[in-house]
Amino acid sequence: MYLRIVVVLFLLSLTSVPAHAEQGMAIDPATCLGCHGDKISVQAFANSVHGKNACTSCHIDITNLLKHMKKEIKVQKVQCERCHKKQNSEHYASVHAEKGVTCAQCHTDIHTHNYWKNDKRIAVAKCVQCHDREAVYRKSIHGKAVAAGNKDSAACHDCHNLHAIEKLGGAKDHKNREFHTKVCMKCHSDQKMMARNKVTNVAVKSYMESYHGKNYRLGFPDKVAGCADCHTAHSVLPKSDPQSSVNPANMVKQCAACHPKATPVFAKFYAHGEMTNREKYPILFYTFVAMTGLLLSTFAVFWIHSLLWMFRGFVDNREKADKLAAGVPHHVIPDAHKQYRRFNRLHISLHVLVITSFLGLALTGLPLKFSDQQWAHFMMQFYGGAAAAGYIHRVCAVITFIYFSAALVMSFHFLFIRRDIPGNPIQRLFGPDSLCFNLRDIRDVTGMVRWFFFKGPKPTFERWTYWEKFDFVAVFWGMFAIGGSGLMLWFPEFFGLFLPGWAFNVATIIHSDEALLATGFIFSVHFFNTHGRPEKFPMDFIIFNGQIGKEEMLEERGDQWKRYEEAGITEQFACRSTSGVLRDFLFKGFGFTAVLIGLGLMVLMLLAFLSGGGH
Repeated sequence: MYLRIVVVLFLLSLTSVPAHAEQGMAIDPATCLGCHGDKISVQAFANSVHGKNACTSCHIDITNLLKHMKKEIKVQKVQCERCHKKQNSEHYASVHAEKGVTCAQCHTDIHTHNYWKNDKRIAVAKCVQCHDREAVYRKSIHGKAVAAGNKDSAACHDCHNLHAIEKLGGAKDHKNREFHTKVCMKCHSDQKMMARNKVTNVAVKSYMESYHGKNYRLGFPDKVAGCADCHTAHSVLPKSDPQSSVNPANMVKQCAACHPKATPVFAKFYAHGEMTNREKYPILFYTFVAMTGLLLSTFAVFWIHSLLWMFRGFVDNREKADKLAAGVPHHVIPDAHKQYRRFNRLHISLHVLVITSFLGLALTGLPLKFSDQQWAHFMMQFYGGAAAAGYIHRVCAVITFIYFSAALVMSFHFLFIRRDIPGNPIQRLFGPDSLCFNLRDIRDVTGMVRWFFFKGPKPTFERWTYWEKFDFVAVFWGMFAIGGSGLMLWFPEFFGLFLPGWAFNVATIIHSDEALLATGFIFSVHFFNTHGRPEKFPMDFIIFNGQIGKEEMLEERGDQWKRYEEAGITEQFACRSTSGVLRDFLFKGFGFTAVLIGLGLMVLMLLAFLSGGGH
């Protein structure tokens, strides 16, 4: 070593300028390698990515070779950022920089470094110098595929980046929770990539259709399970592997991480069940088919009914207007505006509860149903997040159970206790004061259809019309369908003690589709039948004050009036008008607000369907 220094000093003394290369370098690399050749291979350095640079391109502090050789110049750390500005800026804000990890600690082969040509094995080799001491990743399906040369498989930098390695925070932090799913979606949502690797991307689609995925998409991944929560972050193994977190033998333990009371039957939940796959998931498929059929048939029948009624009603109103214009007097009814009681205070109070709870359920449930829509994100943010929306949803569900319980008590009272209704319970059940369907309804439906097509007069009804009975009976069906499935999804651990996990998949389909049926029906059919039909537009105020005028009752419920008149009880229902400026303003304001909210939600639902959303 000393001999080399002496030789170099002697050569320098023979020239008046520092040794330099033909390219004009300050110090020829050959000169540097004269001393450092025992540590740095001339050939390897020349073939490296830095081989075209001079040594002093990086070691810029060595400006005088003589002083350097006399150790009068202290060699400083190389400033990689002088050339690698982008990489440096990414590294500067990374968790590596925060922990004091410098460029050279990863790039230990700086003098022999070659371009990696996107060979993920090189990147993984760098990372495992410090991480993955137990080879957890390298034993995983991703690690093995990378080691085999598969450039599609996930390497460390695919998830964590090369230089912009972000700090994820605690296990419950929003950023950490989002990371658990976001990085997985980046590859598994790429259909072309999955296809060429023979990997199905159904996991992404089915996850996004689940409660977990919808909350993730709405921006609240910290409230639900992400991909890595079930499949782990690094030890991703095939389901058939006994060590896999999703192996059937390990599923109870995996589910228990979020659901402490999980049981073996609870773990039978289809995490990625496809309701459109008849071969693999027949129960889900036929549940989906049944609910879809119910939706389509119900809307088809009642929307056609509403359209026919709308047209016939306009024609009827025009005929009445023409008669008045021609001077033909309208039929004269004594005391035409005298008021009669149709609903009591209990009925009105229950209906207010129905409106309030139903709108609350719709406002908080529809954003979850249509989580892929921008308006759904806005609404969830307005509520303060998915957790707050869920709390409101459950409060409204409790109100629903309250008024449903009241309806059951009132039904029992009607059938077995009331003394002003004649007949035994069976006669009462199918009598004119009952909301249960009877043979008369067939005649009423036929009469309305004939009226629609100008084949007969508009029928007059008894106390309840067939569409009002349908609304009432639908509440009972809805409570078992929506209420029952909702309770299962609200208390999964309790129901998971005796119900198989796939029952929650079924409950999700039923709850979602039945809620869609209920909201769509109420906001279109019910609103039309009650407020939108030409005879009532823009609002029927009866449900808010409980009163109906004699003329209106004779026109719409003439058979009820005739029955009361024959029984001599009409005046028992006579009442004084309760109309007042403040009362009418408050109730009508409440009613119009409810209708406008419902119609607004209906528009949003239609827009979502037209854009292909609502999965």
